[in-house]
Amino acid sequence: MPKEKAVKGPVAGSGAAAAGQSCSVAPDGSGSIIISVHVKPSAKRSSITEVSDDSVGVSIAAPPADGEANAELVRYLAEVLELKRSHISLDKGSRSRDKLIRVDSSLSPEEVLRMLRQAAG
Repeated sequence: MPKEKAVKGPVAGSGAAAAGQSCSVAPDGSGSIIISVHVKPSAKRSSITEVSDDSVGVSIAAPPADGEANAELVRYLAEVLELKRSHISLDKGSRSRDKLIRVDSSLSPEEVLRMLRQAAG
């Protein structure tokens, strides 16, 4: 009998997927918002490259060494979302290109998604 594969991300029929929201931006149980990000370090300039159902693509103008790209990611997302840097934190993935970013603010997931799409162009 084959083993079942573990499913990453929200379970179908629950949370953001059931509410019709993008899975790349979803509320968590504590009132924060979690953004699933795929980072591309060492770019010429920081920018949002894509907003898909799976993740938000972000090019970062910093090398992936000594936490520089992570710090620039937090700074850039705070700028895009018009928040203080203290409201944005790296939740998971400090050494990976795939990261989970926690946003502690009064913004709704829909507002965050709209702002990210607007920055993507």
